[in-house]
Amino acid sequence: MRVDELTSSDSPFEGDVVSDDELTAMALAADPDAPIDPDAQPWHFSQGFSRNLLPEWYMPIPMARGRGRGAQIAAVSVVVGMIVICAFGLCITSGFLQLA
Repeated sequence: MRVDELTSSDSPFEGDVVSDDELTAMALAADPDAPIDPDAQPWHFSQGFSRNLLPEWYMPIPMARGRGRGAQIAAVSVVVGMIVICAFGLCITSGFLQLA
């Protein structure tokens, strides 16, 4: 079946469900050497057409989440503690303070 032989009733966009036979017919009718349209949008199975150019499983859309003041203080304390330990020439890689 050629592309010009596909009728409007064979279009996958008119119905909600596209059968395997319809997909096979469209794939066989497509020209493999045709250039890709520069305005083509990527299709994500779970989201349809979206602005994210990478698949969700590869790089999910980032979600901002605020943390409390206590978490920030704890993180800064750990970093400052490591810097102080290194400044005194000690090593804590194994979990115990030792001379470097």
